[in-house]
Amino acid sequence: MNRRNFIKSAIAASAFPTIIPARVLGENSPSHTIQLAQIGCGRIARDMDVSGFLKVKGARYVAACDLDSKRLQAMQKRIESAYEKQGTPGSIAGFRDFHEVLARSDVDAISISTPDHWHAQIAVEAAFAGKDVYMQKPTSLTIREGRIFSDALRENNRIFLLGSQQRSWDHFIKGCEFVREGRIGKVKHIEIGLPGDPPGGSTKEMPVPENLDYDFWLGSTPNVFYTEDRVHSQRDVGSRPGWLRCEQFGAGMITGWGSHHLDIAHWGMDWESIGPKYIEGKAKFLTGGLWDVHGEYDITMTYPDGVTMRIWDKFPNGIRFIGEKGWIFVSRGAAKMTASDPVAPGRPLKALDASDPKLIDGTPGVTLYRHPGSHHQHFIDCIKSRKASVVPPETAHRSCSACLLAWIGMKLGRKLEWDWKAERFVNDTEADAMLARPERAPYGAQRAYDRLKKEKKA
Repeated sequence: MNRRNFIKSAIAASAFPTIIPARVLGENSPSHTIQLAQIGCGRIARDMDVSGFLKVKGARYVAACDLDSKRLQAMQKRIESAYEKQGTPGSIAGFRDFHEVLARSDVDAISISTPDHWHAQIAVEAAFAGKDVYMQKPTSLTIREGRIFSDALRENNRIFLLGSQQRSWDHFIKGCEFVREGRIGKVKHIEIGLPGDPPGGSTKEMPVPENLDYDFWLGSTPNVFYTEDRVHSQRDVGSRPGWLRCEQFGAGMITGWGSHHLDIAHWGMDWESIGPKYIEGKAKFLTGGLWDVHGEYDITMTYPDGVTMRIWDKFPNGIRFIGEKGWIFVSRGAAKMTASDPVAPGRPLKALDASDPKLIDGTPGVTLYRHPGSHHQHFIDCIKSRKASVVPPETAHRSCSACLLAWIGMKLGRKLEWDWKAERFVNDTEADAMLARPERAPYGAQRAYDRLKKEKKA
């Protein structure tokens, strides 16, 4: 299917589904159904988000959107087949341009599972369009983008949940509760282990597939030639895409997995609204191919209360809280979210472990945010109740910011001082210059935010 026919088919498919929009039924109607649109139809959408939302109560997909028509059509068929098996058949409208999705009155909320460099802009535009947002981590490509993202969701009173599903797993919750209770005494240090990325990626220029709108896919990032290893496989959806290993579109594992683990560290330490004070990092960045994110790395960050956090690729994949009375370690154990998730080296890890079993025995004396059901069900429940989720926008922004600060520390290789209130470095113009990136017109979160805020005031 060429691009012109693809657009025509998307328009033809945009006839409204037969389900009555949720807002027409009213919040208290027993038949109140939250109607979703899936934006991004790749590996994470297929294996995580669509699979998750198809299982929840009170929600139904009505649309899907992707810049690759092959992936879009496969997702439409996947969702329609699932509903057919559930005995509730219906068509799923397909779109290339997410703006068409946001313009639909029958869409209550969106699920964003795109590459990282598109997260913030789509979330910003969704907020101004009155849509609630579920979004995969990380929140943003830069710290400045993250601030724009958080402000847009807050200013428009939208429900938001980040795909930090570890906050919905009982052992992660318990681990943080035990730490906050003081089981290990005053916390002195935190160790975080994350996977790394391999070198590689073909630098050979290739023709753009007719099924892919490549210029749109690049978004606010620079216009560079197409090669499959820069985007995603045209043969299968399950493999890890090349964009994950290109700094043009993300920061590598420090945000890819770091957004999960630093979020848990922040939760356990009650650091959800702050950030580190000092950052020191070093890393080896990939060479010899297309991919250029960090490989080996070692970062130490000091928080305002004096607690240090070391993030090192040699640590076991997880979070270790170390206190005066021992340590508590939390990880995913042997669990994998997708088939292509990296496997932690060494012996199998326990999901919840401690220097003394008594430290994690019994019921915690502190209770953190708990909710019934899955992470995806939690989002739907929050939309209906209008209560903040377990990972609201500012919390998500702060955990992502810590990851990006670690990345800046890696790049500069010297000690940095961070003012978390002003979100600027202290007397360091070189580091401040890395808080944002130029946005290629007509794309970009900043450009979208400024335009939409002006239109809202008018």
